[in-house]
Amino acid sequence: MHFVNLLTSLPLMPDYYLWVPTIILFIGIWFITRVLSPQPRTWSRRLIVALMFLLIARYLVWRIFATLNFSNPMTSTFSLGLLAAELLGLSTSIIQLILLFKIRDRSTTTNSTGAIAFEDRQSQADRYAIDVLAGHYLPSVDVLIPSYNEPEFILRRTIIGVQAMKYPDFRVYLLDDTRRPEIRALATELDCRYISRFDNRYAKAGNLNHAIEQTKSELIVCFDADFIPTQNFLQRTVGFFQNPQIALLQTPQSFYNPDPIARNLGLENIITPDEEVFYRQIQPMRDAVGSVVCAGTSFVLRRLAIEEIGGFVTNSLSEDYFTAIRLAAKGYQVAYLNEKLSAGLAAENIAAHAAQRLRWARGTLQAFFISSNPLTISGLSWMQRLGHLEGILHWFTSFSRAYFLLMPLAYAFFAVIPIRATGAELIYFFLPFYFTQLATFAWLNGNSRSALLSDIYSLVLVFPLMATVCDAMFRPFTQGFKVTPKGMANNKFVFNWHLAWPMLILFILNIYSLGHILFITPDPIVLINAKLQPSTGFSLGWIWSTYNLLMIAVALMILIDVPRPDPYEYFTLRHRVKISFGNQVYWCTTTMMSEIGCYLTLPEKLVLINTSLPVSLEIPEVDLKVTGVATISDSTTIHVLFDPLSLSQQRQLIPLLFCHPGQWRHARSPGEFRSIWLLLKVLLCPQLFIRQRRRKAVKVIHNEPSSVISHKS
Repeated sequence: MHFVNLLTSLPLMPDYYLWVPTIILFIGIWFITRVLSPQPRTWSRRLIVALMFLLIARYLVWRIFATLNFSNPMTSTFSLGLLAAELLGLSTSIIQLILLFKIRDRSTTTNSTGAIAFEDRQSQADRYAIDVLAGHYLPSVDVLIPSYNEPEFILRRTIIGVQAMKYPDFRVYLLDDTRRPEIRALATELDCRYISRFDNRYAKAGNLNHAIEQTKSELIVCFDADFIPTQNFLQRTVGFFQNPQIALLQTPQSFYNPDPIARNLGLENIITPDEEVFYRQIQPMRDAVGSVVCAGTSFVLRRLAIEEIGGFVTNSLSEDYFTAIRLAAKGYQVAYLNEKLSAGLAAENIAAHAAQRLRWARGTLQAFFISSNPLTISGLSWMQRLGHLEGILHWFTSFSRAYFLLMPLAYAFFAVIPIRATGAELIYFFLPFYFTQLATFAWLNGNSRSALLSDIYSLVLVFPLMATVCDAMFRPFTQGFKVTPKGMANNKFVFNWHLAWPMLILFILNIYSLGHILFITPDPIVLINAKLQPSTGFSLGWIWSTYNLLMIAVALMILIDVPRPDPYEYFTLRHRVKISFGNQVYWCTTTMMSEIGCYLTLPEKLVLINTSLPVSLEIPEVDLKVTGVATISDSTTIHVLFDPLSLSQQRQLIPLLFCHPGQWRHARSPGEFRSIWLLLKVLLCPQLFIRQRRRKAVKVIHNEPSSVISHKS
């Protein structure tokens, strides 16, 4: 007990010395993560993880033995509830730290001479690709594209992109679970094999199992209907299967459109997609312990292994997740190659985004009710089970996030003070722990997400997730598999009331709470420690309420879907092209390109008059010639809308847009300070007003009368 008292007592020194631990941590972490090891390496990662373990232990000892408030039954309940919420949130963090400690940037393998070598997955891919490119290892491959009601234009681009892969022995199968005549005709037009079945039993898992019975290659590759591989996908992946222990190789999901959170905030091309943390931090650490998650698309599978376990798991919404678990339980390796070798469509509005996440949550939690439960199935190591436990607990942390949102209200409405702490104690015990979490969050996840933006992403769906988790634990199989809708467009702002109403109520209550704390109720810390005066007390209550209020305001803006009138995405691509306006020919550069048109920067200032001027365009890089209609964009930029393309033109354009090796790169998310600035800008300049002004400006420009193209003086 004396040791506990020692850990939870303030040192006898002036208050300004209490900042010393935080300052020392700041200098040390900055030196490690900015100077010695800007990218995590084995030694630096383990050093930071060990430091975080120590700070978490120190913080928890203080929280458990020195801060609980048992002054009355109601306060005791809220105080213990807050501690439980923190422990639940920290449990996933602690498991992640254990798994991160296991990551080795170089793993041991045995080379062809029998010697022990050290290499990472990328090095393995390099070595294996040599055998594939030299023709020493060329297993037969069947590429399966499961489809359910996706638009024809999405399937067309996917099939053409898949057929553009560079590999001598593969066949492409379109698995149409809606049995549409037009899709059968599309498969015939594109020279793609077509498979359908009489019913939709077991949804995607049943569709894949039916196709496996109809095919016979050594390896099976699966792409969702909207995912397009780069041309070197097979060259970089199939070589791994020279190792007979590997049954499945997963690659990351990339997206060629912004997710709805980034789009609705107006932060496209600034913040990274929602899944980046999972593929850049979670999957590598799971790979280190053999608990990689199969993500349902962009993976390669050994036929003998999937046949040995009886095909894809059919009794869950997450057939991919539990199939990988069963393969690992059979003693096979499920590996992860952290190279972006494909890209697909992210959910295109916030409702679809929510439905997709809630399906993932329900599917994962069905683990408790099926035989493929990773916590009980025989054949897994305790580290593999720990990796899967982190993924299961992740969905329960929505309860912690909700509790943190509601806690300031308990003080305002019930005068509950959940933490007995002075400002000095918060500086000495809480600040070093919190600062280290904040300072190392992005560094550990490869700069894929800042802590602040991560909080925003978790906040948007906190209440629907809570409801889904509760429902899944009592009625796990009440909902069937629903495909995320893709290829949609809308011309107006849409407010998602069914997702927003809990946030609206909470927003109003937090306004009242903040006013109550600032103007009505005395500082809660003053009530605990009479030595502090209201003017100098460290009021956690009003800071907490203000933070919640601002975050809820941003979440409400996310729930307003902005107009998306065009289902086709434009990419920032620069290619030298030749454009002809009648007898006038210009060499210029593309700035944006899509399947239906492009934006061009002209060498001279021109004025387009009449927005229906026919042009012809040539891209020598791929020997592509198209015709179209030019419209004005600004003084040096025009927009060319292509005429309908022939199949041969599509086979030239789609690989140029989607399939170039290396084009999908890891983006760097804004840091914590820039994230604060971006969210403040969002609050001050909502997209609802900005985009309306843009639409009005565009409308004015295109309504101007004009008829010729001329040089601008």
